[in-house]
Amino acid sequence: MDAIMLLKADHKTVEQLFRKFEKSGDHALAHKRKLVDDIVRELSVHAAIEEQVFYPAVRARAEDLSADVLRALEEHHVVKWLLSELDTMAPDAERFDAKVHVLMENVRAHVTEEEQYLFPEVKKAFKPQELRQVGEALELAKRAAPTHPHPAAPDTPPGNLLAGAVSAVMDMGRDALRTARRKAETQVRKATRRPARKPEPAMTMDSAGESLPH
Repeated sequence: MDAIMLLKADHKTVEQLFRKFEKSGDHALAHKRKLVDDIVRELSVHAAIEEQVFYPAVRARAEDLSADVLRALEEHHVVKWLLSELDTMAPDAERFDAKVHVLMENVRAHVTEEEQYLFPEVKKAFKPQELRQVGEALELAKRAAPTHPHPAAPDTPPGNLLAGAVSAVMDMGRDALRTARRKAETQVRKATRRPARKPEPAMTMDSAGESLPH
């Protein structure tokens, strides 16, 4: 898969998560939290591999696209701050839904800019074989990319390569801890759930006036 196809596939995955969130009911808090967790993960990985592999390759090959790449990096910066706030925000928080909608607006605008302008220009600058090679590098970068946002970390080489590797290791432990905690919380809820009370049998009276179970 070449670089453009891979990045567009990522865009499609995120858009599907956005639409699921938009269709969620106001009271589907657990479902919304799970969707936002998935959105955080997908966008964190996507931003990291673009910053580590794709954008540097574009700037190295097409200097006239540097200004577009720099704008894209700034758009990433805004999105990563929103993701970092949503990453730990409770789904019943007053601004949770509002923050997700602002995130979606920013990401959709970024995707439109990339797909309608940047990607066509990149296709002109790279040969098909070169785009496949960049795609392979993106796939490799995905395997070691951070799964949470790190908006204060460097977003250009070489700083982002080192920071990304450290962040990815930290995120692995963070993800494992979060999974274990949520499993424990689920078990506690199940253990403390009260069993349904059985209805008491109705009583009737016999001919002598004694109470009898019905």
